[in-house]
Amino acid sequence: MAHRDDWIHCPRCGAPLVHGAELHCPACGLVIYDNPAPTASALVLRDGRVMLTRRARPPQEGMWDLPGGFVEPLELPEDAVVRELREETGLDIRIERLLGFFLDTYGDGGVPTLNVYFTASVEGGAEAPADDVSEIGWFPLDGVPMAEIAFPNGRQAIEQLQSSQKS
Repeated sequence: MAHRDDWIHCPRCGAPLVHGAELHCPACGLVIYDNPAPTASALVLRDGRVMLTRRARPPQEGMWDLPGGFVEPLELPEDAVVRELREETGLDIRIERLLGFFLDTYGDGGVPTLNVYFTASVEGGAEAPADDVSEIGWFPLDGVPMAEIAFPNGRQAIEQLQSSQKS
């Protein structure tokens, strides 16, 4: 229960919470599990280059990131990544394959995340950074500025793709 250790009262009824393997409210019966938040992102490839987006908001504002975001309730990761890419970059993508799953947290001390990564290609749209993206860049896969990638899970996904391209 690491990221919710400071929760004292039930968000539903205000009664004191009981801490254990999960949070439990004896007054109203609410149970809160410490599950990771799912995200979906893509390594979009075009002409041997991978798309990175510069973050315009915290956490890690100003750092490069792989485009994507949180999965909405009852949304499949495949649908989430297509939606997020359209929202963040103006581009329509075609998912090529599942790259992998990577665990992380959303910023220092943030919520745990389960990050689903796909490889994808551009199908259409007009490339333009949205309000949460300050810049879109295309980098050779072997020339990605790894020290400037916002989150460890993004670096892991890039490294996995680089490794699979060498095989």
